[in-house]
Amino acid sequence: MILSTYHTIQSVFCCCCCCAVQKRAMRTKINVDSDTDLETQYSASQSEDSHAPTWKCKGKKKLHIKNKPLPPLPAEAFEDYTKKLKVIALYDFFARGPSDLTLKQSEEYIILEQYDPHWWKARDQYGNEGLIPSNYVTENTKSNLETYEWYCKNINRSQAELLLRQKSKEGSFVVRDSSQQGILTLSVYSRSKGSHGGDIRHYQIKKNHLKQYYVAEKYLFSSIPELIQYHQHNAAGLITRLRHPVRSIRCSSPATAGFSYEEWELNPSELTFMKELGRGQFGIVHLGKWKATIKVAIKKINEGAMSEDDFMEEAKLMMKLSHPKLVQLYGVCTRQKPLYVVTEFLENGCLLNYLRQWRGKLSRDMLLGMCLDVCEGMEYLERNNFIHRDLAARNCLVNAEHTVKVSDFGMARYVIDDEYVSSSGAKFPIKWSSPEVFHFKKYSSKSDIWSFGVLMWEVFTEGKMPFESKSNYEVVHEISAGNRLYRPHLASHTVYKVMYSCWHEVCWSFFVVVLL
Repeated sequence: MILSTYHTIQSVFCCCCCCAVQKRAMRTKINVDSDTDLETQYSASQSEDSHAPTWKCKGKKKLHIKNKPLPPLPAEAFEDYTKKLKVIALYDFFARGPSDLTLKQSEEYIILEQYDPHWWKARDQYGNEGLIPSNYVTENTKSNLETYEWYCKNINRSQAELLLRQKSKEGSFVVRDSSQQGILTLSVYSRSKGSHGGDIRHYQIKKNHLKQYYVAEKYLFSSIPELIQYHQHNAAGLITRLRHPVRSIRCSSPATAGFSYEEWELNPSELTFMKELGRGQFGIVHLGKWKATIKVAIKKINEGAMSEDDFMEEAKLMMKLSHPKLVQLYGVCTRQKPLYVVTEFLENGCLLNYLRQWRGKLSRDMLLGMCLDVCEGMEYLERNNFIHRDLAARNCLVNAEHTVKVSDFGMARYVIDDEYVSSSGAKFPIKWSSPEVFHFKKYSSKSDIWSFGVLMWEVFTEGKMPFESKSNYEVVHEISAGNRLYRPHLASHTVYKVMYSCWHEVCWSFFVVVLL
């Protein structure tokens, strides 16, 4: 007779000093014959049980166990993960919903699927799977500089100097992208004698014809990480040896394209209003928190201030725009009135007020760095066929690391305000507008470039009003006659040449301006 059943058997292991009892869940197939030994064939639920021995216990019948092949593995077990993209987390990311996966800085993850450019499905070392923001990870290779704590990709010279002075330790350093495309710069802080506030040196990391990297020509290395490692122990031509990387302390985690994958409609009950930040074209802007964890800016849209239906359709596309030099749109609340627009919060407020508050304390390099930040954000918008329509210092924001980001891109097209869209109204941004805009209301990336030239002028005058004493009517007459804004005294002739070229009737693309 054959019996087949699931049950728990109790195995007894004896030794000279103790007995241990272990329970195992097994599937058994028992052949019972009164004239023969009890023989059991089984397959254990765990692989280590598949090669079990024959046990004999004193006073008992012989228990003989034969090996049986394990059941076939599921299809997904045969997936070749060696061909999958392996990444390392640059920042901590805490799961915001059941479909997300928590990231821990410096740990490795496998990318299973790339849903879109901004959200990927990943697996951690424990087998957990979920969605992660793609800008929080980077490919885990030795040649990828983003895996090193001393590399800060998206900061310029002036921002590097601010970070190093805030650290204010001998040998503080950062490696960053140079203003010259494809070149890296090593920025180092030293408390040298006779230097008030310390000294900062910027060294270009060069490469010779043998593709060896160096800062000082006598010391050559096959890779940049090797160069940094050597100079961490030897000054060898530098102002001081490299002691303290600053990235891990000061570079904050970036904004994500929405709070989660395709979650653009937010629940108002998840928003906490903390304080009023200011009043804009559409209504009041508040500092708040989403789910009591993430600081956000909440724009409360006054009823009748914008074409809401058109904006809600466009908001889905705007959320997909994600760049380090753009203020990130996280989502909207549209199922009740008033409508809320939830964006990234930047600690240092609008660029115009920032310039006026820091007047006299900003170097020319810092001012140029601000313009470069805006230009990079605008180049991304142009590349994605998106027109800002109202670029000005008042519509840019500054974060805690003093990076400038472009805000309110595309919002002007949804304004319902005759004064704003009429060239005779005081609110219309005539002083930032190109001739084709105030004559024909024709917007394009070229008209954005004209506005960028005016923004540059605002930056290098540290927040002055363009055409200060002139009315809108007089400005239209001046521009139509070929007159342009004067050169600010802080702007070099080279900088003013770039500024002035933005006011040609046939302008460059932002890509060309970035290269300059």
